[in-house]
Amino acid sequence: MSSKPTAIVPDATSRMECRVIDPPHPAVIDGGRLLEACELRTQRRSGPGGQHRNKTSSGAFLTHRATGIVGEATERRSQAQNRDVALLRLRYLLAIEIRTPSPLDPSAWNAERHEDTIRRRYANHSLRLNDANDDKPAVLALVLNDLWVAGGQPSLLAPEWSVSTSKIVSLIRSYGPALAWTNRVRSHHERLPLH
Repeated sequence: MSSKPTAIVPDATSRMECRVIDPPHPAVIDGGRLLEACELRTQRRSGPGGQHRNKTSSGAFLTHRATGIVGEATERRSQAQNRDVALLRLRYLLAIEIRTPSPLDPSAWNAERHEDTIRRRYANHSLRLNDANDDKPAVLALVLNDLWVAGGQPSLLAPEWSVSTSKIVSLIRSYGPALAWTNRVRSHHERLPLH
C-alpha cells in the first residue's frame, strides 16, 4: 500500500523567475490610489462601429508607472467608461505579472495592511468571484503569490486560506491567464499542468 507523498514548499532558490516588488501588491490597492500611480493616455481608435465609434479621444490607456504594464480599453464611446475598464484590465494584468512576498515564505514576508485585509476577508470563503468583482484581481494576485512560493501546489495554500484545495483550483481556473501562469510555475517545478 503506497501513500501519497506530502507536498512541501520548494527551496526559494528553485522558484521560477518572476518580477517581485515590495508590498502592497498594486492589484490589491484601491482603484483611486492605483489610478494615481498610472499615466493616462487617450486616443482615437479606428475599427468597427461605424460613424459613432470614437469620434472623440475616448480610448483609455493606463500605464502603471512602477512596472510599465498597460491596461487599455477602446470599445466604449465614453472615456470614463473606457478608463474604468482599462483600470480593471490593468489590475488583472498586474495580478498575473507581479509578485509580492507570501506568508508561505516567512523569511521574506511581513504582514502588510492592504494584503492582510484581503486575506482575512476571503479566508474561509468559497472564492467564487465574478470577473467584475473589484476584489477578484486582488485575491488572484495573493493566491498567485502563494502558488509561486509553493511551486504551483494548490494543496499548500488551502490551510493559509482556510479553504479546500478544490476552491483554490476553481479560482485559478476561473481566469484563463491565471491558469496559464500557474501551469508555467508547475512546469518549472516539473509538475503536471492543472486542467
